[in-house]
Amino acid sequence: MVPEDKLDNFVRLLRDTAGPNLESVILYGSVVSKEFDPEFSNLNVFCALRETSFRALAALEPAAKWWDRQKQPPPLFMTREELERSTDVFTIELLDMSQHYRVLFGEDALQNLRIPMQFHRIQVEYELREKLILLRKAVTLASASDQRLWDLLMRSLASFLTLFRHALIALGEPAPPQKRETVQALAKRVGFDPSAMNQVLDVREQKAKRKALDVRAVFAGYLSAVEQVNAAVDRILESDVSDRS
Repeated sequence: MVPEDKLDNFVRLLRDTAGPNLESVILYGSVVSKEFDPEFSNLNVFCALRETSFRALAALEPAAKWWDRQKQPPPLFMTREELERSTDVFTIELLDMSQHYRVLFGEDALQNLRIPMQFHRIQVEYELREKLILLRKAVTLASASDQRLWDLLMRSLASFLTLFRHALIALGEPAPPQKRETVQALAKRVGFDPSAMNQVLDVREQKAKRKALDVRAVFAGYLSAVEQVNAAVDRILESDVSDRS
């Protein structure tokens, strides 16, 4: 199901345009896990460059434009030093990358990456809080339209599923690789009703039709679940700070 020909062509274009400046190309995310969905999953690519000057980045334009025409997100471009110095601020992203990736070209830039987990919980709380606030803002504009509410649920689901998995890690629990198992495990740990999250997953996976569900009831349960997870992560962080003082 993974479009290997598309990836091969992109790597070739990167090598042709970057030349010796290209140190490695790494595919990461759901595309290298059992959770890959050709309809919803992106082909996420990380490129380690030796130099990231304007001239070096401008040289990549033909490859970047071709990739954009494939409707794929722009690659991440960093030097190896930047990557190693970013582990304290991108703990979620780099932890995910280091767990699910495949080297397409060059060196394995993620192999010996050390991620300081003391910063992980802080980023999890920040990301959860930020995305909850954005969700609340969006619902005030979408609440009159069933279509807009469903679109909001579909757009936000992937981010919250990622953060739910990392919330489990922050709470000291093992994080299952599958989405539904993650929701179930976190629901048990925190004490929220997982049915709304599962219903949104059912619609996304075409196991249920939107018209058969009351979108306002689904959204209410979805929002409540996110709020309860936020509160739980906040409490564990506050407890940790109290224990250290």
